[in-house]
Amino acid sequence: MAVRKHSVTISGHRTSFSIEDEFHARLKESAARKGISLAALVAAIDKAKPRDSNLSSALRVHVLNEALSGRAASSH
Repeated sequence: MAVRKHSVTISGHRTSFSIEDEFHARLKESAARKGISLAALVAAIDKAKPRDSNLSSALRVHVLNEALSGRAASSH
């Protein structure tokens, strides 16, 4: 598992986050499912996260929550 640094522009400024390739792939899939850009998804996650939390961690939690909610939906 390689951790890579990625940069996006959100709210008019460049920001970066470091996440594993697998998480980055799931984020891109999530953005595509929602019909938005990766930068727009990252911006939404950034805006919703607690102010004192880390963006990279918030992105991982987003992917985890989507995976868990998908598993819960498929078990019904």
